[in-house]
Amino acid sequence: MKLSQKSRAILVLVSLALLIIQIYPLFWIFISSFKDPLEFSSNNPLSLPSQFTLQNYLNVWNKGNLGTYFMNSLIVAISSIMLIIVLSAMAAFVLEKMRFKWSNGLLFFFLCGIMIPIQVVLIPLFMIYNKTGLMNTLLSLILPQVGFALPISVYLFVSFYKYISNEIIEAAVMDGCGIYQVFLRIIFPLSRNTIVTVAIMNLIFIWNEFIFANTFIHNIKFRTIPVGLMDFIGQYGLTDWGATFAAISLTTVPTLLVYFVFNKSVISGMTAGATKG
Repeated sequence: MKLSQKSRAILVLVSLALLIIQIYPLFWIFISSFKDPLEFSSNNPLSLPSQFTLQNYLNVWNKGNLGTYFMNSLIVAISSIMLIIVLSAMAAFVLEKMRFKWSNGLLFFFLCGIMIPIQVVLIPLFMIYNKTGLMNTLLSLILPQVGFALPISVYLFVSFYKYISNEIIEAAVMDGCGIYQVFLRIIFPLSRNTIVTVAIMNLIFIWNEFIFANTFIHNIKFRTIPVGLMDFIGQYGLTDWGATFAAISLTTVPTLLVYFVFNKSVISGMTAGATKG
């Protein structure tokens, strides 16, 4: 059904209003990060900087220990995403293409993990990490991130694999490919959009994860960005808002850039399996 010119105009105005509501806070934080600290007390805090300065960024990087937090978050994110992709893709391949008696029940078991809240596992994991010596290690963050990301990731891969023709696999087996070669040379390369979707979706959650990092990490050398920002704001927040906004900008821009670059692949991966062909 075609929309009238008036309806299209209203739709455009509403879309622009929602866009401004979403973008303006990020824009304001980014612009404020270039302000001199004195401007926050002497001028309107919503005004543009009278003079742009990069000193805030230099301060947070050199004095705020942000480089360490950034590197820790990067290690946790890359390690977790690699494990999530490999494990969920292999599990989905077994469940969907190597059908067996309990495959549907096992898939249901995976999906039940979506209903488990993170807070439920904090005390058991804390006790286990204390006994095994994993407290204050990046591994204590990687393991639960992978575990909680597997259910939805397996579901996305299963949804995509449903529409990969079994004839392709049979032809590969006829040509002498083993099961691992079928997966690595045919199935996994075809899953590019789903891989990107799983990676970007989990990157956003892992990069911003706070509960696990705040519970299992007490050593400043292993803190990730969310916990580091909390301490950083405590250090600067009362006197230097420019440095605080600079730290927030440095930690949010990477995820935004990654999402915008791979936006089309994310949409394609989310809709994979919605239609056949």
